[in-house]
Amino acid sequence: MQFRKSWIMTLALTSVLALSACGSNNGGNNAPANAGGNNAAATNAPTETSSGSDLSGSILASGSTALQPLVEQVAEKFMDKNAGVDIQVQGGGSGTGLTQVAEKQVDIGNSDVFAEEKLKDADAEKAKALVDHQVAVVAIAAVSHKDAGVDGLTKQQLVDIFSGKVTNWKEVGGADQKIQIINRPGSSGTRATFENFALGTKTEDLQGSIQEDSSGTVKKMIGETPGAIGYLALSYLDDSVKTLSYDGVEPSVDNVISGKYPVWAYQHMYTNGEPNETVKAFLDYIMTEEVQTADVVELGYIPALNMQVARDVEGNVTKK
Repeated sequence: MQFRKSWIMTLALTSVLALSACGSNNGGNNAPANAGGNNAAATNAPTETSSGSDLSGSILASGSTALQPLVEQVAEKFMDKNAGVDIQVQGGGSGTGLTQVAEKQVDIGNSDVFAEEKLKDADAEKAKALVDHQVAVVAIAAVSHKDAGVDGLTKQQLVDIFSGKVTNWKEVGGADQKIQIINRPGSSGTRATFENFALGTKTEDLQGSIQEDSSGTVKKMIGETPGAIGYLALSYLDDSVKTLSYDGVEPSVDNVISGKYPVWAYQHMYTNGEPNETVKAFLDYIMTEEVQTADVVELGYIPALNMQVARDVEGNVTKK
């Protein structure tokens, strides 16, 4: 009896060990990436693996309204992949974003301009602490109400309009209609880009001009206000407004990439020092091929890597 009992126990133990071995083998086959396997799906999906479902925390970004649509769209996709992360994106203009990230009020400051250009004098030291992440290029186009009667303007004509020298569209070959300027506030990176590279000079806020920072609101106002003129990022253009050529050059993606169209700027996402793990994962995701070749292009921006020219903080343009 003792022999029979021992034999039964031995058989049971053998069965348990065999089942454990099978379970171990199955686990290995289901997770080859952890075992050094060559699973194509695992190796071709670095974004999900690198961002990690275990990421958690909140990210607050503010600043450029020209960059806002891209950051918002990519944030939604990133949160879908990382349920533990919450991202909030606010506008306010580049100056606001840079000031807030310099003061550590937000995690990311979105800007159309270099921090060194916007944060000067007393804030110059704060600018040195900011880390620049250039995620795309945005081009700015002059736009008018569709009944203004012009297809394009020269640099000098734009200067004359935004300085108040020209006040009626008929003076530049358009309709007999008073010009209504829809401008941006001084904190706007879009305004800085337009003044730097379209006008070549800063302008005063004229009496009777309207100031609005939200690009969506600017587009709506230009489309609904007879005689209106303003400027928008290419990502906001549609048939509700008239897009104007600049010195005979159309504000197209190809013309920006080649350097023929000069009114463009990098889209910066600044952090105060090196970002933490969650913020870094989000910034890395924006630079993935998945985002750069899809979301960036779809929303009217230009991948920075596609540019055939480069521009430094002083505004100097060189061929790559």
